[in-house]
Amino acid sequence: MTRIQQVLFELETGYLGHPYFVTGNALYQALAQRVDESMRRGLCVSNGVFLPKAYGTPPSWYSQESLGKVGLSLPPVEAYDDLFLLRDSAQRWLKSSWPRDAHNAHPVQSHGGRLAFDSVAWFGRPPEMQTSKRSVRWFVQCYLSTTGSHSKSVLPVADETLDGLQVGGARNYGFGRLSIVDSQLIDLEALDYDRIAAADEHSIELVSPFVIATDYPGADDQSVPWWWDVSRPAAPSSAADCDRNNEGEVSEARGSGLRRRTERLVDDGDVYDLATIDHGQIVGYDGSDPVKTAKNGVSRVGTHSRFGFGELRVRPASDDRIPDRAELIHDVEKADVSGGEA
Repeated sequence: MTRIQQVLFELETGYLGHPYFVTGNALYQALAQRVDESMRRGLCVSNGVFLPKAYGTPPSWYSQESLGKVGLSLPPVEAYDDLFLLRDSAQRWLKSSWPRDAHNAHPVQSHGGRLAFDSVAWFGRPPEMQTSKRSVRWFVQCYLSTTGSHSKSVLPVADETLDGLQVGGARNYGFGRLSIVDSQLIDLEALDYDRIAAADEHSIELVSPFVIATDYPGADDQSVPWWWDVSRPAAPSSAADCDRNNEGEVSEARGSGLRRRTERLVDDGDVYDLATIDHGQIVGYDGSDPVKTAKNGVSRVGTHSRFGFGELRVRPASDDRIPDRAELIHDVEKADVSGGEA
């Protein structure tokens, strides 16, 4: 039995940290201060994905018929795909009848020249409404897992242990405080993998960056996995081989079609550079057991996987990650035609 613990936090105060997610390392370091040594050794933490509290419409692949208001609790998980409902930063479950892009844009505040992500976004309302504005609060979703045979002794982590964690910078000024909203244990072996098993071909989505080179002492560099269908030259062999821009990010590495990014791992005040294959990309799948790969991808693969790196999602190759893309294109074409006739 392979278990994970999904956790939903509410962001109570501004967050100074990684712009795309709360890193698994930040969550791990905050949690490590509250648990004993045996739990620290066995605990693994995913990246925390930001999401707004809003009403949603379930995607076609979701196992439930309705979704309700996301942020009140964690949605049920019965099938493998359900695990990723809240882990796509685009949050495609947001209702199209609402301003989706605006709801999913994290507001930024300036504090003495330092930028922080606010815990709440404010929207104006029409003059005829009773109140002049409304708020949308922000949440963080992550999951905890374990290494080896530690699952029964480590999970579930108690809510009182998780409540009040602080992540990011300026924590001594009260920034980055998280309050627990909900958590649930999920047995990966008990989930429905029929959609994956029935597909003839598959692709892999990188939910979090995959480490290919690290400056961390004793950690191994990795090559691009053989079961990724990448027809272009392999990734750089060291962190120094990546082309960095002024923000420490990297675009396409020389001679490769995969987008790279330089990440950093902080441990006991020391900062280590990591060369990664950036998250959000799709590669083909050349393996022979997609269901097993899907289970391993949830627990994450590769170097520094216990800190959130190497999270993968297996999809049928026929999947469109933007499910309403065809409908939108069709609507544009219709508008263009009617406009031409006018």
